[in-house]
Amino acid sequence: MRDGFVKAAAASPALKVADPAFNSSMMIGMMRQAAESGVSILVFPELSVSGYTCGDLFFQSPLLDRCEDALEDIIEASRGLEMLVFAGFPFRYRGKLYNTAAAIWDGRLLALVPKRSIPSYGEFYEMRWFTPSPEENQWIDTRYGRVLFGRRTVIGFRHPEALAVAAEICEDLWVADSPSVQLALSGATVIANLSASDETIGKEEYRRSLVSMQSAKLVSAYIYADASIGESTTDMVFTGNSMIAENGSILAYASAQSGSFITADIDTGRLAAERRRMNTFHPADGYEWIYVGNEERETVLTRSFAKHPFVPESSGERDARCRRILDLQALGLRTRLEASHAAKAVVGLSGGLDSTLALIVAARALRMLSRPLGDIIAVTMPCFGTTARTKGNAEKLAEAYGATLMTVDIKEAVMQHFRDIGQSPDDLSTTYENSQARERTQVLMDIANKEGGIVIGTGDLSELALGWATYNGDHMSMYGVNASVPKTLVRYLVAYEADSADSAAAAVLRDILATPVSPELLPAKDGMISQVTEDIVGPYELHDFFLYFIVRFGFPPRKVFRMARIAFGGDYDAATIRKWLVTFIRRFFAQQFKRSCLPDGPKVGSVTLSPRSDWRMPSDASAALWLEEAEGIDIG
Repeated sequence: MRDGFVKAAAASPALKVADPAFNSSMMIGMMRQAAESGVSILVFPELSVSGYTCGDLFFQSPLLDRCEDALEDIIEASRGLEMLVFAGFPFRYRGKLYNTAAAIWDGRLLALVPKRSIPSYGEFYEMRWFTPSPEENQWIDTRYGRVLFGRRTVIGFRHPEALAVAAEICEDLWVADSPSVQLALSGATVIANLSASDETIGKEEYRRSLVSMQSAKLVSAYIYADASIGESTTDMVFTGNSMIAENGSILAYASAQSGSFITADIDTGRLAAERRRMNTFHPADGYEWIYVGNEERETVLTRSFAKHPFVPESSGERDARCRRILDLQALGLRTRLEASHAAKAVVGLSGGLDSTLALIVAARALRMLSRPLGDIIAVTMPCFGTTARTKGNAEKLAEAYGATLMTVDIKEAVMQHFRDIGQSPDDLSTTYENSQARERTQVLMDIANKEGGIVIGTGDLSELALGWATYNGDHMSMYGVNASVPKTLVRYLVAYEADSADSAAAAVLRDILATPVSPELLPAKDGMISQVTEDIVGPYELHDFFLYFIVRFGFPPRKVFRMARIAFGGDYDAATIRKWLVTFIRRFFAQQFKRSCLPDGPKVGSVTLSPRSDWRMPSDASAALWLEEAEGIDIG
């Protein structure tokens, strides 16, 4: 369970109603199968030892006696498996019968968690046989030893510390005040639901939504094991509609009649990080903890990780997300233009991706305001590294969008500045590059003053993370519309616009998409771009991956490296991933001073680096801890 990853399973074995010996043999077989798969948490359905549909046979002592024998067999079979097992068990106690989840670990019965919400409506008659859970926990003596009895129970793991498991049973999920709410607030990061939910038209979709939403509300994983083949079909049909969810996402799913055993890798570290971040997740008291698992185990991951975590994987969802992001960016700019009474929106148009996106957003904002697109002043400012391709694309783009085009050649101004400060034009140093970026910003600011407008910033989230911006140059604007959009997403947004634009705009947008990303601050070679950003700082898709998991969840470098190897295994070798991970950490820490004085900009995603909202960090913080771990990663 290294790095907080835990393999969980929901199993729906074939069973025979009122045949505990058969049922336990099926369950033990699945326990061994799960152990061979590296499962650490295994959840069986409600009353899986007896069968859910026994009816008045629950009044029969022979059935209950054999259920106790069968549970003993299951407990013994768990010895040495290092797996927490939840089995559905009808438990007799002080003259009452309880529908319980038996929590089993390494040859021990740890706890019996009784169902609280006992349905007696429609096709359900449980109140006829079962008693609701008592309010308070108690330690009781059973044939299996001293056991914690009660629903206020959490089973914590010593490794990983973020793994804490609790159980509720079927109807408990469907009620307004589910026990899992308080269990999660008490510290449980994984909820097991032992269920016997019958199938009716429309119920599968509702059940899936319910599990997904509950895991999202609780910032937890939710393992839902549903009864399947073998339950009585006298009045109901059961199909084993099991699933495993994590914070709103369904990780594994057994659709009706599709199977009986599913597994998924749960990231408890991610859940713990989310809860630490959310100060509205208030802890609850009054719950008892039992601890298991003394040693850290390796989890062989079968979970995949998206290469581009900021970008939806399905094309339909991606298009909807792109449309929504563009709308949010435009709405933010619209409000700022109105509030500042700006007569013009001034955009420095380079012919690159970021300034293209800024122009697209500005056009949308002006359409929202029913203002002419000529109120956008698109300024192209050629200098030493500008190529005919990018300059031409900037001019064509301004024309396609109806913006007012201005061309200000800054070569002479920059040369004069070099003479003023004693900089040789042959010295292609940082000063040579940054002088151009700062001159461009000065031109834009002064045009905005002259025209009564505001300067629209073009820099994106990836550049801010890496500090790939000139301080008080392209780093500065009056409203940065791309500030929370990473480079990988910028590309998709421009591509989305190209797919919906007219032919003239689409052609230039597609050529911009095909142009290497470059600040064009060094002289061109044979008319071609000589300075390719990703050759210098590394692939943006890797940096965006690092950014998402380090900043969003606080993951350590070792874990991020492990995930990146899975996501990019066919694209980059281990040495390359580690190299750019070290680069990311080094640059991220060193460049915080640029992020401490960012202009305003709209938050459109879950990660931003604004010092006023999502990211507060001292500019002189040490990167030593992170670099030590990253540089020490074994790439063998």
